[in-house]
Amino acid sequence: MHKRRKNETGWTSAQTLSEALPFIQRYTGSTIVIKFGGNAMGDEVLTQKFAHDVVLLKQFGLRPVIVHGGGPQIGSMLEKLDIKSEFVDGLRVSDMETVGIAEMVLSGAINKSIVQAINQAGGRAVGLSGKDANLITANAKDAKLGFTGTPIATDISVIDVLTAADPGFIPVISPISGGAAGESFNVNADTAAGVLAGALGASRLMLLTDIEGVMDKDKNLLTNLSVEDALGLIKDGTAKGGMIPKLTTATDAVKSGVEAVVILDGRRAHGLLVELFTDQGAGTLIR
Repeated sequence: MHKRRKNETGWTSAQTLSEALPFIQRYTGSTIVIKFGGNAMGDEVLTQKFAHDVVLLKQFGLRPVIVHGGGPQIGSMLEKLDIKSEFVDGLRVSDMETVGIAEMVLSGAINKSIVQAINQAGGRAVGLSGKDANLITANAKDAKLGFTGTPIATDISVIDVLTAADPGFIPVISPISGGAAGESFNVNADTAAGVLAGALGASRLMLLTDIEGVMDKDKNLLTNLSVEDALGLIKDGTAKGGMIPKLTTATDAVKSGVEAVVILDGRRAHGLLVELFTDQGAGTLIR
């Protein structure tokens, strides 16, 4: 497990455009799948900064694809409706009532708020869900999890058609996915982002979360992991709760051909730019 030098100052003060240019050129034309989630989505200022960063990536010639979560917002709505919910290994148990609420929150209010934020920042965002044009087909991950789903197939043609019609479009995707029998499945957003990153041949999968990155047993940030390292953290119990699906997604994505996965703090302003366009990086790189 190797350390990358941490950036203590951030994008705006540490890097000029000329210093960033080699990194921009490296990623020009590359697909970058970004999972946006956690409490940053509930912060209007952070959402606006995220939207501006996504538009900047597009202007620099990258091809960002956004997949979003919404766990805190789903939890808040379930609480308001007095619907009890529980988690198993970081995944929400979803009965039919819960998945209906999840779909309303994720594919409705959250999806459109992110689309609107990117549009206001000067981009051209289009909202989709895993159900649109069979983008993601899922089935039940485990009977005890109810309608919590696991992807079994992807069809990225809808993204190809959109971007061919207008290269300026930025897809914003809710992870709610359809089943073979017409049911809805609540797919973990990290998992959905991972399978789409593999299907799209992404250079990077960026998992934005509520912590600095992957921590060791002493709560120190691990900045550089191999697939074997990441799996070892799950096996020995260092990774717990929501970090388990993140690391599983990361290792699966790398095995499927994604060059690298980064788990980083979505609450850190311009963390995406620091990771992509500086040599210091941000969060935990897995490759």
